[in-house]
Amino acid sequence: MEFAAPFTAPVTAIKPEWIDYNGHLNMAYYLVLFDHCVDHAFDAMGMGPEYAKTENASFYTLEAHLTYQRELHLDAPVLVTLQMIDFDEKRTHYFEHMYNEREGFLAATMECICMHVDLETRRSSPFPPHVYERVEAMYKAHQALDTPAELGHQIGIRRKG
Repeated sequence: MEFAAPFTAPVTAIKPEWIDYNGHLNMAYYLVLFDHCVDHAFDAMGMGPEYAKTENASFYTLEAHLTYQRELHLDAPVLVTLQMIDFDEKRTHYFEHMYNEREGFLAATMECICMHVDLETRRSSPFPPHVYERVEAMYKAHQALDTPAELGHQIGIRRKG
């Protein structure tokens, strides 16, 4: 199986109900847009809604780091990409970029680690071989991509010396 590098989700327009009292996209909806991209990417790797039903397994987010770069406004076409950074038998580490597709600027980034979970026991479980192979294929397809500048970013107040 071959994957685009990076994986790209369908473009989404910002909805009126996502705009906050500051006149821009509410911070919570950045996460919604990132999550939609993850849903598309994981579905492409064989771990979408059907997988959850038939295999009684899914993935849970363990940690996420978001950065907000520039404001997005009503009706902006949003393009989100996903780059597989690392994986093992139970986890994925990926990085996403969110762009205003019309104007071409980077609006936000998100770094995330997810765990494959058995939905009956609610505990981590290894990927089945056919899923592991697809995760590995996406990872290999993304190896030629540049390392995101924000990867491993730490939060804190920077003090001037």
